[in-house]
Amino acid sequence: LVGATTRAGMITGPLRSRFELSERLEYYPSSDLQRIVDRSASILEVKLDTDGAQEIARRSRGTPRIANRLLRRVRDFAQVRADGFIDGDVARRALEVFKVDEKGLDKIDGAILDAIVRRFGGGPVGLSTLAVSVGEEPETLEDVYEPFLLQLGLIRRTPRGRVATQAAFEHIGQPLPADGGARLFDS
Repeated sequence: LVGATTRAGMITGPLRSRFELSERLEYYPSSDLQRIVDRSASILEVKLDTDGAQEIARRSRGTPRIANRLLRRVRDFAQVRADGFIDGDVARRALEVFKVDEKGLDKIDGAILDAIVRRFGGGPVGLSTLAVSVGEEPETLEDVYEPFLLQLGLIRRTPRGRVATQAAFEHIGQPLPADGGARLFDS
């Protein structure tokens, strides 16, 4: 029996005990993702150079599935807007069009950070309020978007809600609040 989940805590103890081996997968390093992008490009007969593969790998959120999805999107862009060859510049332009930034954050990630920082003064803001603010379900924010934002150190969970870190303010180019910045970063 093989199973996979991102919510192991929701599996009952008796069911969990039926699995003899339990592993937790970590995000892939960019160097491994670059090899995956190179291999996938070969299979898809996509021409790309090292810079193009590195750019796609760097923005893939540590996940091979995302690396392959981005490769296909960049390939489509290169076929329409370039000569079909993916170099670093073509990859950057394509990913900019698709709203994937240099950290791998997409439009919704940006909306979450923007809401916490600009609308809610850096936080804290409750999950339900944040979800309504960005037009997503609370479970989607918690399961899909938060883990990567937490791993990058852009947000923190507190008993009172989600709080933007100094790195989040810097990432979206917003100055720290003069009157309340210190309290945001207290433990």
